[in-house]
Amino acid sequence: MLPALRRWTITSVAAFTASAAALTGASFIGQQPVAKASAVSYAAPAADRINAINLYVDPDSNPARWVAANPNDPRAPRIKEAIADKPIARWFGNWDSDITASVSRYVGGAEQAGAVPMLVAYNVPGRDCGGHSSGGAGSPEAYRAWIDQFATAIGGRQAIVVVEPDAVAQLDCLPNDSERQVRLDLLRYAVQQLKQKAPNSWVYLDAGNARWIPADTMAQRLQAAGIADARGFAVNVSNYYTTEESVAYARAVNAGLPSGKTFVVDTSRNGNGSNGEWCNPAGRKLGTPPREGTEAELELWIKVPGDSDGDCGIGAGIPAGQFSPELAIRLIDGV
Repeated sequence: MLPALRRWTITSVAAFTASAAALTGASFIGQQPVAKASAVSYAAPAADRINAINLYVDPDSNPARWVAANPNDPRAPRIKEAIADKPIARWFGNWDSDITASVSRYVGGAEQAGAVPMLVAYNVPGRDCGGHSSGGAGSPEAYRAWIDQFATAIGGRQAIVVVEPDAVAQLDCLPNDSERQVRLDLLRYAVQQLKQKAPNSWVYLDAGNARWIPADTMAQRLQAAGIADARGFAVNVSNYYTTEESVAYARAVNAGLPSGKTFVVDTSRNGNGSNGEWCNPAGRKLGTPPREGTEAELELWIKVPGDSDGDCGIGAGIPAGQFSPELAIRLIDGV
């Protein structure tokens, strides 16, 4: 069986309504029991915060499915406790044959559990500039249709959405100004559609990481990509820079925006910071589990810990996005 769904409680902002308050007792999703679990709460620092916003623990995440399929593996209990039982974002892309059904099923499961799901839209044309995670929609028109369906499937339900990791930072890999403008237009369109069709979502446009694009350049790009219509931006997605360094970078990006935006930090693998490598480097460690930040609005696990960055580093032979128990254990142990 898949591990029981759990709710991970943080305090959050008033845009999420009280309908996300914790469920009491036990309920059922299909035939799977949803047990009430103890929650980790964080004090609200501002008057516009409400209580009991629960991040969804995905019972069908890659780590959870591996644990369920390998109950006798001695690594399974450690991976379950350290990773699979934590709220982690679900990534959506061109591997989802029916994006409407995939998103609706995932968000619906979270809603039924009384929890807030985290989603990553990862399907921009030319995704990853031909790297380990290359792919994406086949044309701008296909992407617009895809993101329309993605946003519509969320609808009025609550969600956290990170829009297109690396897409803004990787503008430089596109061959000319025309193609760069097409990408910026698509990102702006994505943010607008989410604002219109998923109005209760918190939308964060990806802003790369602390040592990639200069902060003033990133601020200019975010403006061109529609940051005005997003709640804020995300930093350190799928990377390893410490929370402190990521917050400092986000602060510098904000200094270049006409009006400051909130931001989130991916802490999934930044426990030991970065050694300058990005593709399955050795010696990295799980970061702080999802919680409300101090300066960051939220610290989230956006990258799935244990999912490979690609056929590289200590993940040689493991395709991007595939879960590896060896990579997971190394993140748990920090080796």
